[in-house]
Amino acid sequence: MRRSVMAAAVVLTALGLTPVTPSVAAAPYKGANTASVQDDFNGDGYRDLAVGAPHAANGTAEGAGAVVVLYGSKSSVSTARRQVVSQNTAGVPGTGEEGDEFGAAVSSADLDRDGYADLIVGAPGEDVGSLQSRGAVTVLWGGARGLGGAAPVALPAGYGEGRTFCRFGASLATGDMNGDGAHELSVGSLCDVASYTGPFTRAGVAADRYRENRVGDVPAVVMGDVNGDGRAERFWLTRAGAERRGTVWLDLRGTKPRGAYMDNWPLELPHADGSTGRIGDVNGDGYGDLVTGIPSDAALGGGARKGGEIQVLYGSAQGITTAQKPKVFHQDTAGVPGTAQNGDGFGYALSVGDADGDRYADIVIGTPFKKIGTGTWAGAAVLLRGSAGGLTTAGAGFYSQNTAGVPDTAETYDFFGSAVHLADLTGDRRAETVVGVPGENTDGALWTARGAGTGPVRTGSAHITGKSAGVTVRGLDAEFGAALPSVHEAR
Repeated sequence: MRRSVMAAAVVLTALGLTPVTPSVAAAPYKGANTASVQDDFNGDGYRDLAVGAPHAANGTAEGAGAVVVLYGSKSSVSTARRQVVSQNTAGVPGTGEEGDEFGAAVSSADLDRDGYADLIVGAPGEDVGSLQSRGAVTVLWGGARGLGGAAPVALPAGYGEGRTFCRFGASLATGDMNGDGAHELSVGSLCDVASYTGPFTRAGVAADRYRENRVGDVPAVVMGDVNGDGRAERFWLTRAGAERRGTVWLDLRGTKPRGAYMDNWPLELPHADGSTGRIGDVNGDGYGDLVTGIPSDAALGGGARKGGEIQVLYGSAQGITTAQKPKVFHQDTAGVPGTAQNGDGFGYALSVGDADGDRYADIVIGTPFKKIGTGTWAGAAVLLRGSAGGLTTAGAGFYSQNTAGVPDTAETYDFFGSAVHLADLTGDRRAETVVGVPGENTDGALWTARGAGTGPVRTGSAHITGKSAGVTVRGLDAEFGAALPSVHEAR
């Protein structure tokens, strides 16, 4: 049970910990930008898992933040092979300061094309000079021994024009937009969005960078290939629009030469909404599909259906067009488990991956504010499966800490489902289901379950606490599990 509200400062003392060194790989494994090993920081052929604790403390600095990396293996991730990093870690730029929120967003890609994935960390609360919560992004470089060395990502010229509370780094997305094997990086914020063209140097300098200031504040960015040409498209998700459901824009400037201000104007998708998003091939036709979440219903100050909703726009040879209308799912949709309650936050977190090995991408949906039994904001996660006909409710799963086989018990303010992630951490071609429980006790926790044809295997599933992963609690909540590589609503 959580002992303070989610926004409270938390404690994580990475200082003084001796990181457990991951095994050394002989050589990079096929390049870390391939689909199967895109999060492989040490090149051993297994995807690794970065877990944000954005309100962690460094020394006496509350809310400075930290990230725990759990290294994958045939037996999945464990606390025996971990690395804890913060702005007080040797080689990481900056200093852990109060409210920095290092780890509020985490992502990865091989930005320098050396065959190892690199960890990208957002610190949206970082002050820059006199500008409060201007935000910052840091890249930690992968290598045979895991992460080592780091560099700051510089802001584009003119970014924010002196504004405060931009929260640069609130969301992160990567994808190869020009087909050169080097991923591009997009950074969302409450000011202009920033775009970086790869590859990056080890000093953190991109081949090109620019700001996109034509669509307003862009707290969320989504990247993925929706037309099958081997190059990622980019979508901006803004909080503007009817009933604050969010507006979805297709970026045209990222795939065409930059010209005058009016050239390649972003294309609004008039039938789509969302403030969180992810791309994956739900129907197995070779085209990525755009999945968006609208978690804020009237109880949370938004216009989603009661309890929240998700939308699916299917890709094609033409990509995603303005004429398309999304398929909508919510907790009152026939076959979706659970009953819609005001303020559930269904869609607050999203991940797309193949949990059952049938080669159709499934979707896990975080619902962190759902009441479970007597536990207010105890939280839940829902798994909907992909099929040749698209997303289906057949075989859907509902998971909370009161579900048989899921460790622990649902309690008030656990926020189970604040972050969710589907990734094959064992190399068996079935994605593990990972759910963040940042309100668990004072340190936070993760639930991890192996994938199988029947979905997540609850029997023997793991409950990894922040303390067991190296989190030290001094008195306030650590919120280990508040951020995972998949998306959650940017704050």
